[in-house]
Amino acid sequence: MGLADLFLDIFDPLLAYPTEHRAAKVPHAPKRPCPLSRDEKMVSYRFSVWNRTPGRDVFPLQMAVRNVLRYVPKKHHELLAKEFAEELEQYGHIYAFRFMPNFDLRAPPLSQIPAKSQQAAAIILMILNNLDPEVAQFPQELVTYGGNGQVFSNWIQFRLVLRYLAQMTSEQTLVLYSGHPLGLFPSHADAPRVTITNGMMIPNFSTKPQYDKLFALGVTQYGQMTAGSYCYIGPQGIVHGTTITIMNAGRRYLGVDELAGKVFVTAGLGGMSGAQPKAATIAGCISVTAEVILCTQSEGK
Repeated sequence: MGLADLFLDIFDPLLAYPTEHRAAKVPHAPKRPCPLSRDEKMVSYRFSVWNRTPGRDVFPLQMAVRNVLRYVPKKHHELLAKEFAEELEQYGHIYAFRFMPNFDLRAPPLSQIPAKSQQAAAIILMILNNLDPEVAQFPQELVTYGGNGQVFSNWIQFRLVLRYLAQMTSEQTLVLYSGHPLGLFPSHADAPRVTITNGMMIPNFSTKPQYDKLFALGVTQYGQMTAGSYCYIGPQGIVHGTTITIMNAGRRYLGVDELAGKVFVTAGLGGMSGAQPKAATIAGCISVTAEVILCTQSEGK
């Protein structure tokens, strides 16, 4: 399997479950909170809604499952509803692992990406880079950094967005809402090729419990600054800000402009991997950083 397989129809035939699902070779996100009430979890639907066969028994369908099934042809609903419900129970979120590529994602040269628009090809490259196991914090859960910085909410969205990008022209714009592709719309060559919004919450209800509920339902995601916008650049993105913070701490608390000979003690290199020791070196001080994850210690040197 390779790059070309990412642009195939994922429903005809239906993709097989990947053998690399929840692989031990990469870190995995913890189980997400799933604060859904019984009414929010269970919605009665008849199979006839899916396949127009009258007289079938009522099937209890979780609302979160229904939200993912909107992408899926009705002939696959009975099989995938069970899979999605099991994922929701086990992980607190539906990632649609069946549709996860069975190989590590890498950003290839732009010329190798099959797209009608070079701008769209560049966006595909950015998405693949954000989900590279050597870049992403939890690649199989579509988290680039920060513990919850989602690129997409599930792997079906990933597949659909790549197909849209491969097919679109420079006279179209793809609109995304928390990973959900609303579709391709007519635009023009000078318009954005993609417009993105993530984590939209009504201010009066913008609380962590409410966000956890909406993420479990699959209707919003927190894309951090550069995960859900596909432009993650690792420690480069925060070294300058961390350097300024260390220097200002010296001015404010030590009353000095030069930090030579001073010791900066910190802990937790984070998903961006190693901004503190780099910033300390730039600021001219000595850094001592505690970290419990061995691979992060290596990356932070």
